[in-house]
Amino acid sequence: MRRRIPLRKRLLVRLLSVSALIAVCSVAATAWLAVTTTTSALKEEQGQDLAADNSILARLSGYAATHSGWTDVRRTVRELAAETGRRIALTTTDRTLVADSAPHGTPLPPRPAATVDPLRSDTYSEAGAQLSGIDPRVVGPYRLPAKERARLDTLATRRKQCYERYGLQSTVVRTASGRPVVEAPDGTEPAGYGATVCEDGRLNTPTPTEQKALDDLSDLTRPCLDQAGLDLRGPLFLTFDPSGRDPFAGGHLIAKYAQAGNKATARAAQRCVLTARRTQLEPYVAPVAELFLGIGDQNPSRFDMSPANKAKVIGAAGLVLAVTVAVTAVVAIRLVRPLRALTEAAQQPPELHARVPVTTRDETGILAEAFNDLAERRERLEAQRKAMVSDIAHELRSPLTNIRGWLEVVRDGVVEPDPPLLDSLHEEALVLQRIIDDLQDLAAADAGTLRVHREPLRAGDLLDQVAAAHRVAADAAGVALRTEADDTAWLDADPVRMRQALGNLVSNALRHTPADGRVTLAARRDGPDAVLTVTDTGTGIAPDDLPHVFDRFWRPEKSRSRRTGGSGLGLPIVRHLVAAHGGTAEAASEPGEGAVFTLRLPAAGPPADDT
Repeated sequence: MRRRIPLRKRLLVRLLSVSALIAVCSVAATAWLAVTTTTSALKEEQGQDLAADNSILARLSGYAATHSGWTDVRRTVRELAAETGRRIALTTTDRTLVADSAPHGTPLPPRPAATVDPLRSDTYSEAGAQLSGIDPRVVGPYRLPAKERARLDTLATRRKQCYERYGLQSTVVRTASGRPVVEAPDGTEPAGYGATVCEDGRLNTPTPTEQKALDDLSDLTRPCLDQAGLDLRGPLFLTFDPSGRDPFAGGHLIAKYAQAGNKATARAAQRCVLTARRTQLEPYVAPVAELFLGIGDQNPSRFDMSPANKAKVIGAAGLVLAVTVAVTAVVAIRLVRPLRALTEAAQQPPELHARVPVTTRDETGILAEAFNDLAERRERLEAQRKAMVSDIAHELRSPLTNIRGWLEVVRDGVVEPDPPLLDSLHEEALVLQRIIDDLQDLAAADAGTLRVHREPLRAGDLLDQVAAAHRVAADAAGVALRTEADDTAWLDADPVRMRQALGNLVSNALRHTPADGRVTLAARRDGPDAVLTVTDTGTGIAPDDLPHVFDRFWRPEKSRSRRTGGSGLGLPIVRHLVAAHGGTAEAASEPGEGAVFTLRLPAAGPPADDT
């Protein structure tokens, strides 16, 4: 009955599963690599966009710091949009549109990208950053008129020349309010290098415009200080830092007040000054505005595909998977087809000895050739088995028929049981016994139970014993029987089994050698082997028959004539006996010139008492 293979164990299903898994893994790896690469590129592009966004915010914060309104900002917005390629829109805090680089009616992004408020956000002091504090570009009432600026320029030039006389290099830097500041190349004041003689105090003294603004700032600061419980016990003094580097008050510090060592009091005073400055500068800056850039605040930190891109990726993955499965299916079918043919041939009845066509030269084709060779060997063995059964029946039938026939005629009183008749019956019984013994030896050899009892054996003595046992038969046949032995040839073998093997060879040689012929037994040492040969001068063996001389029940007479005697089991027994000793048996012959049978066995050294 044909056994059904489970679906999961079929070769085709396994190949398809493996190919699908490989395709999925390759698609996943490719997608992961693409996503990773794209994400990295997007992050780099986002970094560039962030720098552009900070530049836009800084430009618009500068505009707000130097203008009291957004009236003329549209031109600036259009210029920035053209430079950066971004959409720029400004609205008030209640989303009233102020300026927009996009066409009219284009909806705004969902959320603003930043808030433009120069009184609370500093985008000028550090490039690319948005600091907390007042933008230094907001000067308001501290902006110097041309007359005061010219006077300060003269003082700054004199101080610079003074520094140079003392070997100090310096430059004049102008602040947003128009005040000049003398600085060293590293941005510090040259007075820090010891040139205090150049410090006359005139350059750092507030101008009338600045003094008026400072007085207004003092008036705005005092109510906050009073509310905080800070009694300065005298007038409020504010010193001015013209370089604008003060991080707390944007260039204005409280110089003297009560309990100056109290840090909490100092922080409260600084907050009051900062609040007062914002109040003072508020009329001079544009109102707070919301800035919308491109897609608003959507700045994804990871790659996110759109539905269309996802559909493309899924479609590409499906296409790759489909192509892979299709190609694998074609290859798998080509692989499975010869295997199915082998399976069907193997399931045919044994007597048919089915073959399969060999269509390829790959592993499957080699397997098909091996299967065909196996079928051919099975057919040949089956034929040999049938022939062996027929041969055994033939060999047993002849002596049994003779014995039965003579016993029947004796029983009927036709023939008297005289000694010649009894000798004939005894001879037929011996033939039967010999055939049965040979069959038992072959059965033991096939089963691996053929036992040998090894002992040191001189090859010359073995040959002499075999020759003595067959001397009478040789003389009767008119054949000369000789031995030639090398004294160094020793065997570690079973003497009984070896006499049996050589006896079979000598019997065959005498049977096929005509009168006046010669049979020679020889022994010699050949390296690690001992070589025994039986050579005759008989009719020889035909080349076509030579490969079959060791087959069971094989005889050159196709008619199975018993004229030459023998059962066809002698030579197979010789081969098995020699194999049991770890040796080999070979036959060589030239028709008309006799035959040579060679037994090659492992050699042994002589026993200790023979040395």
